[in-house]
Amino acid sequence: MFRLGADLKVYLHREPIDFPAGINSLAVLVQETMALDPFAPAVFAFCNRRRDRMKLLFFDRSGFVLPRREVPVVTLTTEQLHWILDGIDIDAMVRHPVRQYQVAG
Repeated sequence: MFRLGADLKVYLHREPIDFPAGINSLAVLVQETMALDPFAPAVFAFCNRRRDRMKLLFFDRSGFVLPRREVPVVTLTTEQLHWILDGIDIDAMVRHPVRQYQVAG
């Protein structure tokens, strides 16, 4: 499995897509529906209707990469994207509260 840099922005297209859609169709969706630049240093995530498959679109120096595995736009961290790709429900993930400890002296 490939890993993405932690500094990349990740945008999730929440509506399902026609899964046979190719790079050109997805780049147009990014530009026109999400109002974002498909050439930006970011990852754009798409899912099918059953929400059991994902496609990722991002541009690197040699061209677009498309690994497989009013519309609102959700911003994810790369950690959250990796959770989704590993099958984890990110809505169920809750961080532990930050605790402050004092040294007893």
